[in-house]
This record gives sequence, structure tokens and C-alpha cells, in this order.
Amino acid sequence: MVHVHRDLQRLPSFTNAVITIGTFDGVHTGHQQIINQLQEEAKAIGGETIIITFHPHPRSVVAGGAKQVKLLNTLDEKIELLHSKGIDHVVVVPFDEAFASQTAEDYVKNFLVNTFHPHTVIIGYDHKFGKGRAGDYHLLERMCVDYNFKLKEIPEHVLNNITVSSTRIREAIAACDIDTANRYLGYTFFFEGKVVHGNKLGRTLGYPTANLQPQEEDKLLPADGIYAVEAKVEGNADLLKGMMSIGVRPTIGGTSRVIEVNFFDFNADIYGRHVRVYVKHFLRNEVKFEGLEQLTQQLHKDKDESLRKLQG
Repeated sequence: MVHVHRDLQRLPSFTNAVITIGTFDGVHTGHQQIINQLQEEAKAIGGETIIITFHPHPRSVVAGGAKQVKLLNTLDEKIELLHSKGIDHVVVVPFDEAFASQTAEDYVKNFLVNTFHPHTVIIGYDHKFGKGRAGDYHLLERMCVDYNFKLKEIPEHVLNNITVSSTRIREAIAACDIDTANRYLGYTFFFEGKVVHGNKLGRTLGYPTANLQPQEEDKLLPADGIYAVEAKVEGNADLLKGMMSIGVRPTIGGTSRVIEVNFFDFNADIYGRHVRVYVKHFLRNEVKFEGLEQLTQQLHKDKDESLRKLQG
């Protein structure tokens, strides 16, 4: 089980700490190469694996908060995924102006060394840190001798793979290419939302829906369209099959973006509960139909197509 630490003043004494630092957004197949390197190094010296990550995302602070960063994972989701990969410790560092303004030398001495007492630091050649991002791998090379820790480089091809993967995943989700996104992630893209009241139109059409309100503003969501999904409802152990619509519902003159999920073979009162949606396949774009009868006919087709894809 991964141990999560959010208070730098109350960290345990790590045994032969093997550390890497990064956002690890997506915890995707590219990240697995770093995780493997971390675990192999720790195993060789009887050490513990530690991933240091920052919250909120550094770009949202350094950019003065003007640039909202849409992330593949919320912090809790990232911790859950790192747990599934067998990481020993995740340290969540509060990233603020004060942290960002420390010099690169102070970052190494006071943050890395005095806080974590690392045996080994594994970092990318292009990793930048400290005020003005003045610190880099070469500074760590000079300082690791004075502070008695080993430094290992993450190969350039691995870093390029991670950058390409993260970019490709975001682009794929924005382009409704869920199959590609899920392949790069190594798992099914998911998000969570709280069930809130809607206009109850789906119920009159024979397709009652759960209207979902995402709880995290910086979480990346699928593009508008119709999707085949699986879902877990809070308080229910079953993995439910269904279809999801994201969009403005042009057929009824809607203007605001709504996320609606129709569950197959499940119809309980779940208002106020949280739902995790696993986005399996894209079905079609959102279109405006001539009326509710035509919309209902399309919903029949969407359900058949969803069941076919989910069983395939």
C-alpha cells in the first residue's frame, strides 16, 4: 500500500530513499519506464521508492494562475494509480510562490537533502528547478558529491516517450479518439461526478439519465459526443454498462454543457452519489435532430451499438 505524505515536517525516516520528482499526470505507459527504473534501483539496495509530486500544478502558480492546466488525473486519482504500480511513498508538496522562489541551491540543500536524505535521485536531463528554473541536472551533478547522494539520469528517449504520450493522450481525448487515449494510458480513461437533478427528459423518452457534475475544475473531460461507458456508482459494487452524452443537447434548444449517463439494467435513486465513469468507446458526434421521436430512434441505435462495443 502506498503511503501518502502531505506534511513535509512529519515525514518518516526513509530507508535508502530512491527518489524521483515529477507531475506523473496520467501515470501512463511512458511513466511506467521511470517507475520500473525506480523500483529496480530500490530493490538493488534494499531501499524505498518515493515519488515527489506537486499540488497544485506548478504551471498554474508560476504562470500567476492565469493558465488553467487541464490534467488527465486529479491528485487522488494519481495517488490511486501510483498505488496500483507498487510505489512505496508519494509525497505531495504544496506548490506556492514561496516554494517557487527558493534558489536552486536551496532547493537541493533544504528541500531534497535535508528533507528526504536521499540515497539516489533519479531525474531527467531536462529537469529544471528553483527560482527562474535555474537549477538543472548539471547542478545536481556538482552538488551530489558534497551531499553524498547518487544521481542517475532518466534516458532522453524515455522522457521523449512520456512527453509524446501525454500530448497524444490529451489530443486524442479532445478529438474523441478514446481508443488511442486508452492505449497510451494503459488503462481506461475515467472521471468522476456527483449526480445532480436535470430536466428529467430522458425519463420521458425511456432513457433515464444521471446528470453528472464533475467536482474538480482542472480535470480534463471528454469532448462533446456520445460514448459507450462502464460506471461504478457509489454504494454499488457492480460495474454497470451504459452510454454517455456530453454536450449542449441541441435538439431541445440547450445552451449549457451537460454530462448525462444512461445505465443499462439499473434504475435506482442515486441523487447526491458519486459516479466513476470509464470511457470505453466513442460512438458519434452530438447532432441536432428534427424532434424527440427522431432522437429516441437514435438512442435505440446508440444503445445497441454500445452493447455491441462493450461486449466486444
